[in-house]
Amino acid sequence: MGSELVRQLCQKNKIFILDISERAFVLSQELKQKGYWVEARIGDIRDENTVQDLFEDFKPQYVFHAAALKHVSPHESYPKEAIMTNAIGTYNVLHHAKRYECLEKFIYISTDKVVNANSIMGITKKVGEIMVRNQGGICVRFGNVMGSDGSVIPIWQRQVDDNLPFTVTDKNAYRYLMTIPESVKLVIEATEQGKGGEIFIMDMGKQVNILEIVTKLSSELKREVPIKMIGLRPGETLGESLMTEEESKKAVKKGKFYVIGSNSVEQRKD
Repeated sequence: MGSELVRQLCQKNKIFILDISERAFVLSQELKQKGYWVEARIGDIRDENTVQDLFEDFKPQYVFHAAALKHVSPHESYPKEAIMTNAIGTYNVLHHAKRYECLEKFIYISTDKVVNANSIMGITKKVGEIMVRNQGGICVRFGNVMGSDGSVIPIWQRQVDDNLPFTVTDKNAYRYLMTIPESVKLVIEATEQGKGGEIFIMDMGKQVNILEIVTKLSSELKREVPIKMIGLRPGETLGESLMTEEESKKAVKKGKFYVIGSNSVEQRKD
């Protein structure tokens, strides 16, 4: 998600990347060679001094906050890392963005896991969503993005490469799915539309059955790949929702989004 955001935004903007992975440096060098203004710094959003230095040095107008720990099951047994990245890290970025008063919009990449959250990952992302929204930022919420970190597609690819069976949690498991370029395009569209304090929830159509997807993938390969049912792991669910029942009553359909207005707007309506 972050890499594709950089690729699309750098065509008309100067971009500064902060990432804990050195992939950010490789990406910046690649785009520089194509003539784009892209700088990268290797750093951790959980380190407040690192975040402070970034805002002092670059003074961004727009902040796209896509950093997160995204897998559900690993954080059930050891929640600390998800709390540090998804909650504390988000606070650090948001705090210094407000402190330096150098941005026009703050965009937070959220997830459908925040809805009726029953996992550490979902709860910590929900905390981030609340903080950002209450501080006038824009939250963009959607389901699974195919090929992104935390999605099932790279897992299946490794299983094919290693001659292992495809793993599926349950034959009745359903998920929302969207491609990376499509989701990033909508994030940018939400950024352009958003005024602050809203949640933009992507209309992702119907959920798809995971078993049907993996069956089609197996049929497209030149060899048959067995499918192994592994059962739901801690924090996982059979299906997902993009909104709570209460949110669905407030949401207004606008193009490819359901939009929930700022808290101040909702209070005036009440």
